[in-house]
Amino acid sequence: MLRDTWLVFCRVMLPVLRNPVAIVFGLAQPLLYLGLFGPLLGDTGWQWFVPGLLVQMALFGTAYAGFSLLPEVRTGVMERLRVTPVSRVALLVGRVGKDVVLLVVQGLLIMLAAMLFGFRASSGEILLGLGLVALLGIAIGSASYAIALKVKLEYVFASVLSSTIVPLMLLSGVLLPMSNGPKWLYWLSRVNPLAHVVDAERSIFNTGSVLLGLISASALVLVGVYYGVRTFHRESA
Repeated sequence: MLRDTWLVFCRVMLPVLRNPVAIVFGLAQPLLYLGLFGPLLGDTGWQWFVPGLLVQMALFGTAYAGFSLLPEVRTGVMERLRVTPVSRVALLVGRVGKDVVLLVVQGLLIMLAAMLFGFRASSGEILLGLGLVALLGIAIGSASYAIALKVKLEYVFASVLSSTIVPLMLLSGVLLPMSNGPKWLYWLSRVNPLAHVVDAERSIFNTGSVLLGLISASALVLVGVYYGVRTFHRESA
């Protein structure tokens, strides 16, 4: 399975390395947020803003990863791969691995760019912050590929994402602190596991507790990977 995973990873990563447009465009929006919205928070706001931006990158960067699978489903490439001896788990994990590697690279570049504005982080905090973001990317990316494999149509997949990702992001406190809103909205956000990941990401760079966020991220990984592997097995049957 490890060999198959590596082969799938290389297959999907090579086109990105040959034409790294996706990396550049993936950085465009976060850089705009840094330049246009970050200064509004003042000197101390960077420690709050940048961690939330990293989670937002993980959410959108891996949630839309399933779009890359749809052309292969439509043209019969996935059908051909299913009749080969390649592991069904590798078909998922190799793709998710590519997305997480890109996410970590982009996250590191964003943090380095944010340091020019006033963001401060030690090497240990950077590693831990990227690790938490990677866990979230694994969870969201696995679910994204599974949903894409089930719906098989771009317009249906886009509708599913727009009706789930945006509410999850707004209720996570990525853009604004949920504690500033009414109590019912705050407690509604506490039901969202993504909110605890955002809190943990901020705590990493502000000396707080990350335990609940790590538990939430780990639970999301288990659910996302299980759902992804199960879907790839069922759709390949």
